[in-house]
Amino acid sequence: MIEIHNLTKNFGMKPVLRGVNLTVERGEFVALMGPNGAGKTTLLRIVASLTRPTLGRVRVNSFDLPAHADSVRRVLGVVSHHTLLYGDLTAEENLRFYGQLYSVENLSKRIDDVLNQVGLSKRRHDLVRSFSRGMAQRLSIGRAVLHSPDVMLFDEPHTGLDQEASAMLDKLLKSVAAQGRSVLMISHDLPRSLQLADRVTILSHGKIAYDSPTKNLSLADFAKTYNELAQ
Repeated sequence: MIEIHNLTKNFGMKPVLRGVNLTVERGEFVALMGPNGAGKTTLLRIVASLTRPTLGRVRVNSFDLPAHADSVRRVLGVVSHHTLLYGDLTAEENLRFYGQLYSVENLSKRIDDVLNQVGLSKRRHDLVRSFSRGMAQRLSIGRAVLHSPDVMLFDEPHTGLDQEASAMLDKLLKSVAAQGRSVLMISHDLPRSLQLADRVTILSHGKIAYDSPTKNLSLADFAKTYNELAQ
């Protein structure tokens, strides 16, 4: 579902990504990890068609980027550091707006299902600007899954969530992967990544420095490797 070959990205004279190669298969959950400044968010923004690569090839669901960005965006669900919500609309109005953009069928029922899934049914008529950071993050996750995208991109989605909301998100992430959708998630949480993901990768100095299935991978061994590569 995601194919990245020899991807480079420069900002002016500064190289951020230096020949990244990464694939995410259909139904696979991959956690992308690495130190601050490694280029994780830049990589995710390129896959989300929000930033153009300098060199290399990126394909999502067989569509090349940036040439077919419109087609790629229709199969993506993205949760980033920006909620992409409208503060002067209610939770329900935000979801209805995005649902109409994506021509979601049976939209009213789908909105009901999503609000229940993210635990916001009782706040559906409240303006988003009255929400806490954690509640806005919940709704942002609801926005991302509303149109049942084939590929989900998460940039540290647990940020700002309390313990209850984090558990809800874990359950949702497992459900999304179980439905055959592909997930690429940036995270700094080593234990959670090992628990949720099929594979963990480490981006260091602009390159994939480590890539391994999580099956039979111990937290102690992974933490040691991560700390060595994060230097």
